[in-house]
Amino acid sequence: MEFLSSLNPLYSVSGLLVGILVGVTGVGGGSLMTPLLVLFFNVHPATAVGTDLLYAAITKSAGSVVHSRNKTVNWRIVGLLAAGSLPATLVTLLLMSGVDRDSLSFKSVLTNALGWMLFLTAILLIFRKPIVDTVAGWRRNQKPVEARTIAVATVVLGLVLGALVTLTSVGAGALGVTVLLMLYPRLEIRDIVGSDIAHAVPLTLLGGLGYWMIGEIDWALLVSLLIGSIPGIIVGSQLAPRMPDRLIRPILAVTLALVALKLVTS
Repeated sequence: MEFLSSLNPLYSVSGLLVGILVGVTGVGGGSLMTPLLVLFFNVHPATAVGTDLLYAAITKSAGSVVHSRNKTVNWRIVGLLAAGSLPATLVTLLLMSGVDRDSLSFKSVLTNALGWMLFLTAILLIFRKPIVDTVAGWRRNQKPVEARTIAVATVVLGLVLGALVTLTSVGAGALGVTVLLMLYPRLEIRDIVGSDIAHAVPLTLLGGLGYWMIGEIDWALLVSLLIGSIPGIIVGSQLAPRMPDRLIRPILAVTLALVALKLVTS
């Protein structure tokens, strides 16, 4: 009863709204949820990131199962990404466990990192296709890249994602999908997205469990968010085919950019 009384309906409403946006746009919840918790609910940045990582692990598990059943997951890519991201996650958590997370300097570093990752997400929302097309055109005029080189680049991408996602909870979707499209231009977009979601599950789960071990998880907050976000994602997924993507993505990108500006200047 005490735990139930600690659930906050405002968090559930926020989870519902974010879930709808995630379902409509496909943008990762971390890009929306973490800054919302930090700016509007004054949640400690580390607690917001840690709680959001577990939230992402739970919600993306369902998406991973669906993609796996539809055979839209390239498990080799998932394994290569995880070979870089999971060690990077452990190292990032180890470094975070040894600093004073209540210090103003740490909060400043975390909020600035989150802000810059939101800027990057906003840019990729608008310019992903021309960026990927430009790289694809350049590669057509070059010698074919060896499979081993692509594999190493995928592991390096995983390493970068592991550090960034563990630190900010942002980047797995926007940055990961964009770079994978450049590395694997012959794969269908659904296979890239499915592989990215499947990789995000162990990454966010390990990160979230690590934050739990260092005492930065708010369980009442997590449950409150899930109460709203799960039906929100279902509603958003139903609305997605009827919503004009060309209108929604620019609006969302501008919103993320404004939130990022607030974070880096606060």
